[in-house]
Amino acid sequence: MQFQPNHQNMQTGAVSPQMNHGGHEMFDVHEVLAGAVTTLNTYTIMSQHVQDPELKDIIQRQKQFMTDEYNTTLECFKTGQDPSIPTQSYKMHQGNDFTYGFQPTQPNKPIQSAAEINDEVISCSMLHSVKSGATAKTMAALESTNPVVRRVLADSVPNCIEMAYEISLYQNKHGYYQVPQLTQQDMTQMKNGYAPAQIQPPMGGTTSFH
Repeated sequence: MQFQPNHQNMQTGAVSPQMNHGGHEMFDVHEVLAGAVTTLNTYTIMSQHVQDPELKDIIQRQKQFMTDEYNTTLECFKTGQDPSIPTQSYKMHQGNDFTYGFQPTQPNKPIQSAAEINDEVISCSMLHSVKSGATAKTMAALESTNPVVRRVLADSVPNCIEMAYEISLYQNKHGYYQVPQLTQQDMTQMKNGYAPAQIQPPMGGTTSFH
């Protein structure tokens, strides 16, 4: 038998699926949707300045995926019910190989004109937008009372992580995203600073007497 939800408002009675949203959820999902629009706008504006075909491929694939995900989130937020197209899983095309260490570079600073927009500026804007989306979706999911909206938001967070990882890998390959690394001695000491927790027997277990 399928469970039928029975959401109630103490003042007005039964709550319809379309209105099945708490106050925090309304504000937080509003931020998610507004942020998604801003990210898509950023991708659209930046795409015309991309020089590297690899980055152009990333920005096109991510933009299409984020557009579909935005529509899915908007639909379930409006209806309070399962969306017609469920959340998908983003698959990046990058490998997983990072190069560690720092090379001297020019100090970073804001650009002064559109003529200074390059692939580094574009990929940095993409990464910031996707990371911001991950934070907003996580916060919104924690506050969502509607179970469908909560699930859609939660399922979309790994996609933000995957897209951010893809961008950071691209940046690292081109020297835009440099990653410092501790010495092996320091890493070993930090990793060995923790030990497994002891497994405690369950409380209230039966005791055998012989």
